[in-house]
Amino acid sequence: MKPAEAYILSQPEPYKSILLHLQMLIEFTLPEAELKYKWRVPFYYIGKRPICYLNHTKDYVDVGFWHSAHLTKYTEYLKADNRKVVRSLRYRTLETIDDKVFIFILKEAEKHKDKTFWK
Repeated sequence: MKPAEAYILSQPEPYKSILLHLQMLIEFTLPEAELKYKWRVPFYYIGKRPICYLNHTKDYVDVGFWHSAHLTKYTEYLKADNRKVVRSLRYRTLETIDDKVFIFILKEAEKHKDKTFWK
């Protein structure tokens, strides 16, 4: 088993279910995205460019986007927490995931993958 997959499967519930659902959405929406394991968390890359990472921290799952400066819609869902570049979506339960919002942000992040992190 690959380290990124082992990370996801080793998480306690409900975080494992959240991570598996997000993994399914990412792989369906961006079939060319490759799941890697960097800095001790799962990352999705397209080519050499990171699209997002998945991380279970505290009491939520954090989905971080580097190209968040270029995101224009649903920005009210993105959290910064004193980070200069990365913004993230946070989920505490499976029911709080809005697939439409997540997929839209994912596609928009993919469109900007070749741009710099800063706007």
